[in-house]
Amino acid sequence: MMKQTYKNFYELTTSIQAASAKTIVVAAAEDMASLSAVSEACGKFPLKYIFVGDRDKIKHVSDELGFAVDESRIISASSFGDAAARAVSVIRDLPKGTGILMKGKVDTPTFLSCVLDKENGIRSRDALARSTDQDDTRTMSHIAMLHVPGYHKLITITDGGMCAHPTFKQKVDIIHNVTDFLNGLGIVPKIAVLSASEAINPKIQESVDAYELAKLCQSGGLGDCIVEGPLSFDLAANKKAAEVKGIESQISGDVDVLLAPSVTAGNCLAKGLIAWGGATMAGAVLGAQVPIVLVSRGASAEEKLLSIAICAR
Repeated sequence: MMKQTYKNFYELTTSIQAASAKTIVVAAAEDMASLSAVSEACGKFPLKYIFVGDRDKIKHVSDELGFAVDESRIISASSFGDAAARAVSVIRDLPKGTGILMKGKVDTPTFLSCVLDKENGIRSRDALARSTDQDDTRTMSHIAMLHVPGYHKLITITDGGMCAHPTFKQKVDIIHNVTDFLNGLGIVPKIAVLSASEAINPKIQESVDAYELAKLCQSGGLGDCIVEGPLSFDLAANKKAAEVKGIESQISGDVDVLLAPSVTAGNCLAKGLIAWGGATMAGAVLGAQVPIVLVSRGASAEEKLLSIAICAR
């Protein structure tokens, strides 16, 4: 694989070429930022759309935007929960590989409860050979891809939205998810498994997991990536810090992915970089039957557009 690096989202999005037309299904689409993002995305990529939600509100918002929505592409729903359930149902009926699911105005817990529903959800069973969940489904995980001013390329944080306290086996799937995704963009990711320090401490499970994940990668068990750990954030981010501590690293100061020890750590890190570091984010859930656009309801139209772009590749 040709190794690729993207300095910013402009370089990434202009390089994306969707292999075929896809259909984006938006749950609770009566949201200004979501409709604006979809409208712009349809002009950039071979995308079709289906909007699920309050028909009158969708029409009103689209009229305000000057977005001439095809009313036959709107599916009425009685509530946010109903919209999420119907959107997931629509996605299930699309031909394999042609759908993208997007969270609109619905809250994340309601949305994900429909995605994860054991009977009617869209958890993936297409990778059973390496699945690590007891119920034979692949672990789903969230990525936050960020452009951070001052860093020389895009950085991805995982998992800040799905797995509260990932087990070692879940971390294996999380690495597979992000590696498969970034390989699809031409990136062979350098992954730092974060801990409080570079020391292996039996009392700090994430440090032990990090060491074992690095060994697994060295044996070829994690795909086309480079994994190191445990690494503290400063060592992952700054090569000089690693050199001062005498740490030899292939990835320090040049990481593509930060693997967080918990959903709280990943969430706080990503949101801190956005709030105080001026970062711009695209967000998605990986490991389901389709890519899922998932950012905060308060995210800007630009962030939602970027999230659609990385899922439309």
